[in-house]
Amino acid sequence: MYYSPTIVQMAGFESNQLALLLSLAIAALNAVGTIVGIYLIDHFGRKKLALSSLFGVVLSLVLLAWAFFAESSGSSSGLYGWIAVLALALYIAFYSPGMGPVPWTVNSEVYPEQYRGTCGGMSATVNWVSNLIVAQSFLSVADAVGTGATFLILACIAVLAIVFVIVFVPETQGLTFLEVEQIWKERAWGTSSNTESLLEHGNDP
Repeated sequence: MYYSPTIVQMAGFESNQLALLLSLAIAALNAVGTIVGIYLIDHFGRKKLALSSLFGVVLSLVLLAWAFFAESSGSSSGLYGWIAVLALALYIAFYSPGMGPVPWTVNSEVYPEQYRGTCGGMSATVNWVSNLIVAQSFLSVADAVGTGATFLILACIAVLAIVFVIVFVPETQGLTFLEVEQIWKERAWGTSSNTESLLEHGNDP
């Protein structure tokens, strides 16, 4: 979102006006996707929505990387520039309904009541510090290793995120705060049939 006009220009669109218009269209797509995510999060489930979003993010980043690698290989065709813009739009389309709202929703549900405020503040801080690192390093990394390689690095990070969600993130859809807390306690002290029933309940629509 921060660098969408720059990325569009990197893709070969030198006109500042065109780059701004394309980035505005991408921002509008982000707004629409967030609204869709608000609807889907209670109908599709947090974990499923996060995973489907991340899979789309990985595919979009790989497509972005391929477009920039192809363009840097010396092709004079503007096709790869449009493929890069399409991949950027697909990234936002996949990200905004899933990985946009889901982490904030899960973050508000997974902590014990007595630690919810502190842990929520800590995780928000980590999120914005990470955001700062990505925002400040993107152009430097792109200059150092190339734009295509930079998007491949981000795709690898998204793959790690998929593994993290699969292994560590519980499905909290339909669960009370007390039930979520019980899941964490039983994960820490041993799995029981009660935990399994709670997880199954969380996967119910």
